[in-house]
Amino acid sequence: MSCHCCTSRASTASAAHAQAKPGCLNRCGDVEIPYPFGTEPGCFLNEEFRITCNDTHFNPPKPFLWDSNIDVVNISIDGHLNVMQYTAKDCYDAKGYSIDSNLPSITLSKFTVSKTGNKFIVIGCDSYAYVSGFLGEDRYKSGCMCTCDSFDSVTNGSCVGTGCCQIEIPRGLKELEVEAVSFNNHTNVSSFNPCTYAFVVDQSQFHFTSNYLALGGIPDYFPMVLDWEITTNETCEEAKICGLNASWDTPKDNTSTSSGYRCKCNKGYEGNPYLSDGCQGAGCGLGPLFLIGIWGLYKFTKKRREIKSKQTFFKRNGGLLLQQELSSNKSSVEKTKLFTSKDLEKATDNYNANRILGQGGQGTVYKGMLADGRIVAVKKSKLVDENNVEQFINEVVILSQINHRNIVKLLGCCLETEVPLLVYEFVPNGTLYQYIHNHIEEFPITWELLLRIAVEVSGALFYLHSAASISIYHRDIKSANILLDDKYRAKVSDFGTSRSITVDQTHLTTKVQGTFGYVDPEYFQSSQFTEKSDVYSFGVVLVEILTGQKPIRAINIDEDRSLVGYFLQAMNENRLFEVLDALVLKEAEREEIMTVATLAKRCLNLNGKNRPTMKEVAFELGGIRASIGASILQQNCGVIDCVNGDISEHYLESNLVSMGTSILNNSAAFSIDAGPAFSIDARPLL
Repeated sequence: MSCHCCTSRASTASAAHAQAKPGCLNRCGDVEIPYPFGTEPGCFLNEEFRITCNDTHFNPPKPFLWDSNIDVVNISIDGHLNVMQYTAKDCYDAKGYSIDSNLPSITLSKFTVSKTGNKFIVIGCDSYAYVSGFLGEDRYKSGCMCTCDSFDSVTNGSCVGTGCCQIEIPRGLKELEVEAVSFNNHTNVSSFNPCTYAFVVDQSQFHFTSNYLALGGIPDYFPMVLDWEITTNETCEEAKICGLNASWDTPKDNTSTSSGYRCKCNKGYEGNPYLSDGCQGAGCGLGPLFLIGIWGLYKFTKKRREIKSKQTFFKRNGGLLLQQELSSNKSSVEKTKLFTSKDLEKATDNYNANRILGQGGQGTVYKGMLADGRIVAVKKSKLVDENNVEQFINEVVILSQINHRNIVKLLGCCLETEVPLLVYEFVPNGTLYQYIHNHIEEFPITWELLLRIAVEVSGALFYLHSAASISIYHRDIKSANILLDDKYRAKVSDFGTSRSITVDQTHLTTKVQGTFGYVDPEYFQSSQFTEKSDVYSFGVVLVEILTGQKPIRAINIDEDRSLVGYFLQAMNENRLFEVLDALVLKEAEREEIMTVATLAKRCLNLNGKNRPTMKEVAFELGGIRASIGASILQQNCGVIDCVNGDISEHYLESNLVSMGTSILNNSAAFSIDAGPAFSIDARPLL
């Protein structure tokens, strides 16, 4: 039969069914999976193009990028990928109390957010929002604001600042983070618009309407376009990436910032140019020959491949190295456990979205219950660079040895999955951020409790900085990473960006990481993180406690939006008591306030060398709290030992110890309610 006898429908079907590698799954549910993407080892070009087809929890099955929660809805052979991205939101009730918030992030590795396909949208009547990420090694952040008076004041289809604003996405953006904020907690517009919404969206799929301003008027996620290409040290011709009857070229659509390539079928051919014989003469494709028996073969080999994948991931994530460390350090890390993937799937109800405790740049945290009934937090981390496996395992060993009641305990990990899973103790009573800024009525915060938390956190950081043989820098100290347990004791959490150093090192040289508003300006400029960088971030937390305001203030444009700048200006102009939180003014003594504020100012010195150490900070805060206790007890002197009307030195020393503070000799001898300092043969990390 001649070529002209092939119908257009047959041609279309042939092209569609020739997309995957021979012997590989061609689609997942309703989504076609063309090579270089694939779902099984040997079916994708490299790990960047691996798709997880979840047929266990979804019917029909749903595809996801890697082992992430990035939901893929379409893959185009011309270099575009459509995914669903969560909507950031910040919602309040009529009293201005937070009722719902979500700060989504997405790590894209070598993929980028499409400049030509997307817009960043902010919706609300009392709203502003940011989109941030990385452009190469540089940090990017931008945003817009929108206001309105009523539903009647907005225009459907218009997104220029009244109820809706938008900005373009820069070319090459990775590690996308979205933050939605309200100027006044929506108290002045809550009757018709209680929320700020922000999201990156495929601009062809979005049309603004006033209905979006209502509570629940926005979907939980929107479609977003990603760009992909092939990156290699060779040309595509040398690497033989493109198939027969195909050619390669660099992208010409301004969507790429790298030196990658894309393949395309030559004129007169169509199909998949990345397959060896994927480009066929237009109108006469080969048809669905490779699909015969695929489903049966897939079901037959699935179990074996899963086992092989687990073994591969375990080795790649450093499982053998960790086993060696566990055996060689049995006495000090004997409580560390290697969990199986099934253990944690069962514990988290297969990573049910309802179990999510939080999401950030370092991963997603789920609430889980182990077989023995313990409640835990399971963190699904980012991909581990294979070149840094030894450092990652060293971090796990170090963190497993931390024994301090004010630091969240690492219980174990699972390494037989694509991304490592870390298992921590569960801390039930939220974060310090919530108690400072959301004013939880069920448990009103007090100055005494805030000061106690500050003492506990400073002691925990000093413990990390001054461990016997190796120091740990946290690198992301903020009130949202200070958890409160069932007795409202502080627990420092989220060591995803932490690094350990040997005793002869003074700093780390890394790309800048951290949270906007808390990052040390000196570190931001030099990329050198020191122990004094943690001190700066802790200083910001002290200012939050004193003022009750967020690190980035929602204020008029004429004022300083930086809480640090606002606070330091007030200190320099002797206006401190004008910027304090009402609770602090009501409950704290003037001398206590001045002492804590002066300490915070020292922590925020632009020159890190002039900042105090965490040892000094912990000692000063402990002294303030001890003096408060001594003052109260001196009023009841009959209950304790008094010497000539004064509290005895013996009692004061006992009181300090009961707070977890002991003062010994030399720099490494000061500890705050810490377990014994650990000592291992640690390798230096980057």
